[in-house]
Amino acid sequence: MLRIKLFLITAVVALLAAGAAYADNGPAKMHYWFLGKLTTTPANGLVSISVEGGNKAALRAMLGQPVTQSFAYGDNTEFLQWNEGIPTVVQAGNLAAGDYVRVNVRAPRGATLAEIEQVQSSIVGDHGPTLFKPTQPLYLFRGRLTAIGSSSVTVDVSGGDRRALRLLIGQSSTQTFTVGGETIFLVWQGKVPSVIDLAHLTIGDRIVVRIRADRGSSLADIQAKAATKVAEREPKA
Repeated sequence: MLRIKLFLITAVVALLAAGAAYADNGPAKMHYWFLGKLTTTPANGLVSISVEGGNKAALRAMLGQPVTQSFAYGDNTEFLQWNEGIPTVVQAGNLAAGDYVRVNVRAPRGATLAEIEQVQSSIVGDHGPTLFKPTQPLYLFRGRLTAIGSSSVTVDVSGGDRRALRLLIGQSSTQTFTVGGETIFLVWQGKVPSVIDLAHLTIGDRIVVRIRADRGSSLADIQAKAATKVAEREPKA
């Protein structure tokens, strides 16, 4: 009887996993992003770029394809124009040919490039005619905001990039980070970010803290340096 029960439990778990993989009447979706120069101002539902980079899934889809590709956009696509780290919501016609843009698409895992291009982009971000390449590596901490000081935020850290999480080995998950006059504060409403100030952060909300510091910095070094950006309710993608 015990063996039968274990078999039934295993079968149920397998069915649940299969159901999750095919949510929304199709295979699980994943994030693809492509970075490149805009070849022309977006029009007629298409964003055309000369691809120069992207995440692993995007570049895998690009194998054997020309660098110039066109991606669909529609009523649900958000166009953002970034200036010194601050985003502004704009219209498709505000993007200029020659600017570097990042096209974000959610499409089924393993989709072909043609299939990805037919899905309406979720966000198209214009980063201007030149890409800023930071001289210091990024330390990213993700968690819940637990306290706000006059020049600090305290976070119950639950995730982050590898460089940041390595510093937390053997440390408390609750950490305090410095913010200053150069820190950009953002709050995301769905896919749209807005600029706010320190006082308008909300205790208990999800938060992402980004800090640029020297490679090999200690946790104390990171905490003493003002964050470059603090984003509330930022989508994980």
